[in-house]
Amino acid sequence: MPKLSCEKVTSMLTESPFHRLLGLELVSIDEDGGVLELKMPFNAAVERAPGTGQYHGGVIASFIDIAGDYALVWALGFGVPTINFRTDYLRPAFKCSLLARATLRRVGRSVGVVDVDVFDDQDRLVAVGRGCYATRQG
Repeated sequence: MPKLSCEKVTSMLTESPFHRLLGLELVSIDEDGGVLELKMPFNAAVERAPGTGQYHGGVIASFIDIAGDYALVWALGFGVPTINFRTDYLRPAFKCSLLARATLRRVGRSVGVVDVDVFDDQDRLVAVGRGCYATRQG
């Protein structure tokens, strides 16, 4: 599989205005384990309600989808569309950076599957998700 460099993944990640709004940052790529990690800092634009300091669930779901997508972008060398994904929320997250750890489960000819765990700054599991993505170009 043609794997992209961290620099190329970072460049692609920051092209999107939505990704820039969320302040997404590539933390690491573990080629042997097939794991990509992204960080998302807290800011008021991601609050569930003004002044609560609590992340909106839709932002966490988006973070899971993006992390899953970029794990496959890294592995395949091109962007992939989401077929479907699910999110299970385990605890609320408040005023902290979140870390998404995306683990490649399958990189097939037509479908890729990625599991994503989201942690708060105290290393507590906040949410888990699984995404399926179309891996066929064209």
